[in-house]
Amino acid sequence: MIDKLNIVKQRFDEVTDLIIQPDVISDRKRYVQLNKEYKDLKALMDVRDHYIELTNNKKEAEEIIDDGSDAEMVEMAKMQLEEAKEKLPALEEKIRYMLVPKDPEDAKNCVVEIRAGAGGDEASIFAGDLFRMYTKYCEGKGWSVSVVDLSEGTSGGYKEIILEVNGEDAYGTMKFEAGVHRVQRVPQTETQGRVHTSAATVMVLPEAEEFDVELDMAEVRIERTTSTGPGGQSVNTTYSAIKLHHEPTGMIVSCQDQKSSHKNLEKALKVLRSRLYEIELAKKQAADSEKRKSMVSSGDRSAKIRTYNYPQGRVTDHRIGLTLYDLGNIINGDIQKIIDELQLVENTEKLKESNEVF
Repeated sequence: MIDKLNIVKQRFDEVTDLIIQPDVISDRKRYVQLNKEYKDLKALMDVRDHYIELTNNKKEAEEIIDDGSDAEMVEMAKMQLEEAKEKLPALEEKIRYMLVPKDPEDAKNCVVEIRAGAGGDEASIFAGDLFRMYTKYCEGKGWSVSVVDLSEGTSGGYKEIILEVNGEDAYGTMKFEAGVHRVQRVPQTETQGRVHTSAATVMVLPEAEEFDVELDMAEVRIERTTSTGPGGQSVNTTYSAIKLHHEPTGMIVSCQDQKSSHKNLEKALKVLRSRLYEIELAKKQAADSEKRKSMVSSGDRSAKIRTYNYPQGRVTDHRIGLTLYDLGNIINGDIQKIIDELQLVENTEKLKESNEVF
């Protein structure tokens, strides 16, 4: 393992030197990529230092015990050896996971799109519940959440709502939420007390930087309109709402969240870039899925990933067979325990794939 860590140390030294070079600093794309690599490698170097310290302590203790000339020193060495033996296995396991190649997209901000599926008004209400769940979760992590566009449901909630999430490893965390979410409960309008099943679809896209996607503005038609509220009525008299038409794909992106036309255009372009970027990533994921069948990040938008059963107070994640009877807290934003389990499974899968010999 130390040989592998020493190779990583060489790369860390290279990156440390590169990020202060003027030609790298002037190349925004390369500088951002190297900065992220530096941060990841620095965390690994800190663990490497601890690993070297423990292995040195272990070796030193064994030498003192073998010598055996000083009884007091031998007793101290035995304690030192015991401590090293106790800590090293867990540290080695941590290093193995840290050495697994990371998805470069994970560090990006993300766009979250929630759409009501089957279930009529109840599906829109459920989409609103998911919106609040994600907002509370993200804000609890210190991330910023802003609405890009929305279409309100007739009885509450949203037919569709699009969010921009900015924070460290936002995409790498939120990507596990992509798929079909199903709710089982008695709707407020149900007079017979029958449980209905509704659904909402969540899409999570890594937010594309300008250098990730070459967007030809000659292929984008920009439409400026007045902002509209529920029912389609106009809510202001300025043409601040933006609708983008991407001619090659037929893709349409709207944004009316901001009072400023310029800010709405900026947000809409971010979403358009992210959707175009996601198309390229989807192709890559499809190719990768031929090589490996991932339980937790297949990228299949039609896959039913989770059920929220209100009568039982149960939440089940179908990808890993995880069931928690804690629906009240989960729907109020406490989803970290689910994401932790999903990340653990993904890391384990990646570790199995790795051909590295430690």
